[in-house]
Amino acid sequence: MALELGLSLGFSPRETFDRWASIARRAEEIGADMLWVIDSQIAMKDAYVALALLARETNRLRFGPGVTNLLTRHPTVVANAMNTLAFLAPGRVQVGIGLGDSAVFPIGKKPMLIADCEQGVKELRSLLRGESRNYGAGDIALSFKVDPVPPIFLAASQPRTLELAGAIADGVIIMGPSDPDTVQSQMETVDAGARRAGRDPSSVFRDLWVTIAIGGPEAVKDVKSWASGQARWLSKWKAVPASLERFRGEMESAAASYDFQSHLSLSADHASSISDDFAKVLAVVGDHEECIKRLRQLSAFGADRITLTVQSGGRERRLDDIAAVWNGLKAAAS
Repeated sequence: MALELGLSLGFSPRETFDRWASIARRAEEIGADMLWVIDSQIAMKDAYVALALLARETNRLRFGPGVTNLLTRHPTVVANAMNTLAFLAPGRVQVGIGLGDSAVFPIGKKPMLIADCEQGVKELRSLLRGESRNYGAGDIALSFKVDPVPPIFLAASQPRTLELAGAIADGVIIMGPSDPDTVQSQMETVDAGARRAGRDPSSVFRDLWVTIAIGGPEAVKDVKSWASGQARWLSKWKAVPASLERFRGEMESAAASYDFQSHLSLSADHASSISDDFAKVLAVVGDHEECIKRLRQLSAFGADRITLTVQSGGRERRLDDIAAVWNGLKAAAS
């Protein structure tokens, strides 16, 4: 199976609906297979509204929330929304679920526990299939069914969530540093989770998310806000790869200074909490040839799809750069 190209972007507070539709159509034109829409209600316009527009404005592109959570949105709400989208665009909807991050911390909540996430994914799959559930007021089910049922992708970066994805999800969204040692370990952990559940590891679709900045020496500035968020998250890990231990102080600094109101904003003050060197380890940064080399290295660990971020600011140009790099990656692999 050929390696797929995914894109991840949010519906910016400054973006018009017309421009959002135009960007989606351009993503389809350059050959993207999947478009994940960031679901972060404090930092972005509503993801579900953005997804509905994608259903009408694109013809081939698959899409879904990347990622939603089952804390701010009840499983019945998610199931109804995703099946409604699938009714509009059959076979094109994929449901990205996470434990909760930028959507939950700013409202005083914590990410889901692993056990609660497992239960939530099972509930969501049941609802998507049209089966009934009981939430304390009697059996309920959605009022309609769709065929095919949208697959569920679980976002994961740390071992327990990666194992859970391997055990119960249709696909896994692998998040974290664009570090070969980390990615290889994550893939192996998904395999282990699948085997423990009696599944064939190859049945779990692997979507490797990579933040990318294509350009000259100044390109690193485009990823430092995201990288500071990644550093914040890494500070919570029980163990980080040995190759990242030298950046431990920067992880702690990022955790202390991160502002969710400016989540993923290129101009966020917290972008300065980490060094250019750390950002270049966490993300793929460089000219076209450098990015092709890094992506080829990362793709060697068994990804079915690589999803690249589309930063705000000149997104049409960024899409053209991504298309050039992706075409170069395919040429190098042939």
